[in-house]
Amino acid sequence: MKIRIVAAGRALTAELEDSAAARDFAALLPLDLTLSDYNRTEKIADLPRRLSIEGAPKGIDPTVGDIAYYAPWGNLAIFYRDFGYSRGLVRLGRLEGDAEGLVKLDGPARIELFPHKN
Repeated sequence: MKIRIVAAGRALTAELEDSAAARDFAALLPLDLTLSDYNRTEKIADLPRRLSIEGAPKGIDPTVGDIAYYAPWGNLAIFYRDFGYSRGLVRLGRLEGDAEGLVKLDGPARIELFPHKN
């Protein structure tokens, strides 16, 4: 399943994984969130509710472009820099293309299902 992230006049697309957490995230869409920088590594945003982490590993080692859910805080994380293994982090999907544009994205963002062409 594809999603689109629209912020600061830019649109990024991503592919969600086939997991309980990713399906639960997709069920929340469309979402209007506020992205903020965290540790010069990722953009984070609060979600309206916690996601299911059924069947998820205890943690992941995120790479540039990963979209994840940090279960302890209940927030979304989109990585624009590499990071080490983090317990409680659940991969939801991955950005398509270059994630470098995320560095300057702070503020309002809309995340929606990517339109399907019939």
